[in-house]
Amino acid sequence: MPTRRSILSGLGGLVVTGATGGFSAACGGLAAAQSLSHVELRGGLDAADAGIMPGADDDQSRKLQALLNAAAKAGQPVFLPAGTYEVSNLDLPEGTRLSGVPGATRLSYRGDGHLIAVRDVRHISLSGITFDGANRWLADYTEGLLAFRGVEEVLIDNCAIAGSRKYGVQMERCGGRIAASRITGAAKAAIWSVEGRAMSIRDNEISDCGNGGILVHRWTKGADNSMITGNRISRIAATDGGTGQHGNGINLFRADGVMIEGNHVSDCAFSAIRANSASNVIISGNQALRSGETAIYAEFSFEGALIAGNLIDGAANGISVVNFDQGGRLATVSGNIVRNITAKGPYVHDGAGFGYGIAVEAETTVTGNVVETAAKAGLMLGWGPYLRNVVVSDNIIRKAPVGIMISVVEGTGSVVVSHNLVAETPTGAVLGYRWANKATQELVDGSQAFDTLVVEGNRRG
Repeated sequence: MPTRRSILSGLGGLVVTGATGGFSAACGGLAAAQSLSHVELRGGLDAADAGIMPGADDDQSRKLQALLNAAAKAGQPVFLPAGTYEVSNLDLPEGTRLSGVPGATRLSYRGDGHLIAVRDVRHISLSGITFDGANRWLADYTEGLLAFRGVEEVLIDNCAIAGSRKYGVQMERCGGRIAASRITGAAKAAIWSVEGRAMSIRDNEISDCGNGGILVHRWTKGADNSMITGNRISRIAATDGGTGQHGNGINLFRADGVMIEGNHVSDCAFSAIRANSASNVIISGNQALRSGETAIYAEFSFEGALIAGNLIDGAANGISVVNFDQGGRLATVSGNIVRNITAKGPYVHDGAGFGYGIAVEAETTVTGNVVETAAKAGLMLGWGPYLRNVVVSDNIIRKAPVGIMISVVEGTGSVVVSHNLVAETPTGAVLGYRWANKATQELVDGSQAFDTLVVEGNRRG
C-alpha cells in the first residue's frame, strides 16, 4: 500500500529529505510538518501538501485530478483547506472521499465543459465543499453541475451548490443520500434523480431555482423507494412554462414507493408536491405555503396515495387526487388543514378549474380534514362520470360558496357523505353538479333521488 508521503512525493507537491523526514515545500518546512500532523490524525491527504493552493491564478484542475486519482487508488481521503480553487472537468474515480471546510472551501467552475462528473463506480463521498457554477456554460454532454451516472452510493453532506446553468445535482441510476446541503440558483432544478435506487434526500435547503426543486423521475414506471424528508424548499419558478411540468417544489414522475414527509415548501409557481403516475406514495406532515396552482397533487395513472397531516395555506387548489380517466385511484386524504384557496391559477383551465379545497374521484376516503376559505367549494367529489366508491366523513368545511360538490352525472359510482360540519356556505352545504352546473337543491339533510348517493348525519354550522 502506498504511503501518504510516497503519494505526495510522486505528485511532485512535496520532497522528502533527511533522516527525520522533514518536508520542503512552497508552504515552508515547519508549516508543512504541522499540516502533516493534523492530516495524519484525520487519516487523509491535504491538497496543500500536493501544491494545490487556494486563490491561485492558474487552473488547479490537473493537480487536483492527479491527487484524487492517487488518493482513491491508495484508499485515502482528500482534504481541501479553506479558499477558492479554480477547476473544471474533474472526473471522480472509484472511492473518492473529498472534504473541505464547510462554507469556506470553494470549487469554482472555470466554464469549459463540466465541473464534477462520476460514472459507473460504487462509492463517492463529498462533504463540506461549496460547488460554484458561476452561471457558466455547461457542455451538451452533461446535465448538471454535479453529474452522477451508475453510482451505487453517492454521499453528499453539508455542501453548497450554487449557480448551475442546468441542474444543481443530476443523478441517473444512483443510490445514496444528499443531506444537510444548500442548493440555490439552478437554472433547471436543484436535484434531478432518474431511475433512482432508494435515494435519501433529507434536511436540505433549496431555493431560487428556475424549473423545480427536487425531481424524482423514472423512464419507466417502477419502484424507486426514495425518501424525501425534512427539506426546506422555496421560490421555485417555471421559466419553461407549461401546465405543471415545471415549477414544483417536489415532483415525482412514474416513481413508486416514495415517502415525502416533513418538508416545508413555499412560493412555488405550481405545486408544492406533485406526484404524477406515482403509486404507493406517502405525503405526510408537510407544510405547503403560497402555491401557484394545486398545492398537493396525486394525478394520472397511480394506485395508492396516502395524504395525511399536511398544512396548506394559499393555493389555487388545495389537494387533488384525480385523473380516474387515466387510472388514478385508491387514496386516503385525512387530517389535513387546507385554507385560503383562490380561483386564480397560472393558466386557463379547460376542466373544473381552480378554487377547490380538496378534490377526489375514485376509491378514496376523505376524513378528519379542515377546509376553510375556498373560492368555489370546500370539497369536490368527482368530475362528470369520473366518481366511484368515495367516503367523506367527519370533516369541517367553512367559508366557501359551496361546502361539498358531488357529481351526479350518469355513470357515477357509490358515494357516502356523512357526519360533516359545514358552515358559512351561502350557495349550499351539499349540492349535486353536472360538470360545472348545479343540478340539485340542497342535499345536506339526505338524498332520495340518487341510488348511488348516501348523505346522512351532516350538520350546518
